Amino acid sequence: MTPDQFKPLTVYTIYIASTPQKVWEALTSAEFSTQYFFGNAVAVEPRLGGAFIVRTPDGALHISGEVLAYDPPRKLSVTFNVNWPELIEKLGPTLVTYEIEQVGDAVRLTMSEGHDRPLSDDILEGGRQGWPAILSSLKSVLETGKPLRVKMGPPQRMLAALKAMGIKTP
Repeated sequence: MTPDQFKPLTVYTIYIASTPQKVWEALTSAEFSTQYFFGNAVAVEPRLGGAFIVRTPDGALHISGEVLAYDPPRKLSVTFNVNWPELIEKLGPTLVTYEIEQVGDAVRLTMSEGHDRPLSDDILEGGRQGWPAILSSLKSVLETGKPLRVKMGPPQRMLAALKAMGIKTP
């Protein structure tokens, strides 16, 4: 699998008063990620082809993938597969890429989500709702030491679209 087979569908850019090294650590450290990623712990095996794992607060596997680009502290690309039954089989893999760039006294963090096939806006609504909350909380933790408390679940229109496709959801 290569990043070239994915087409970006969602791109977010934020500016964070931090350093590239601190942003990189936040994105790749299980301990740090639990602060801003709804209690989920991110583990990245630091090499091309390494494992990318996200565990829920109770330790259950939530997301799994593979590291496709690893260039600290500038770029990380991973496949990002939510572990819902039949989801990956019917929707294909997701590619998440973080690009980190120093700009003056801040860091520009660009996150893109791509897919290897066309997906409806209803299906994409989950990421389009979740990523702004995750990235905003990351920014808040790095700048203030405090995460945002955003309460949300999967969007109903996304769940309805998955159900219509015959995909069981939690």
